[in-house]
Amino acid sequence: MSKLVISEEARSEQLADLAIAINEIVRLPVTMRGAKHPGVRVEDGKVVDGEYTGPVLEEAIRTAKPIRTIPESGTFKGIPVSVAPVLQQGKAVAAIGIVDVIGTIDIPEVFGAYSNVVAQVSGKVQEKR
Repeated sequence: MSKLVISEEARSEQLADLAIAINEIVRLPVTMRGAKHPGVRVEDGKVVDGEYTGPVLEEAIRTAKPIRTIPESGTFKGIPVSVAPVLQQGKAVAAIGIVDVIGTIDIPEVFGAYSNVVAQVSGKVQEKR
């Protein structure tokens, strides 16, 4: 029987399959690491770094809190990222990160008048007479 285990001792070999699956779903770079060992960076369905770590992954593990930020160093310097810790009994044993596409979009510019978009999506737009 196969099983997936994420623990603070997880190494890149144990994390790669999950990171690849997430990358396939979101089509964005994905990073993962265990609390005690570097992990993986996955792009285009392939592991491009099998000894990956980054400052935001490390901070998410240290603080046990999700983080949305633009890193000042590392592989994704200057690019918005979103990272979440994997918690077991309140302790961060690993972290998963992706490039934060929402952080790269100027929503008001893309959607114009945001309230009109919300009204249209929710079906509350009145037809013009």
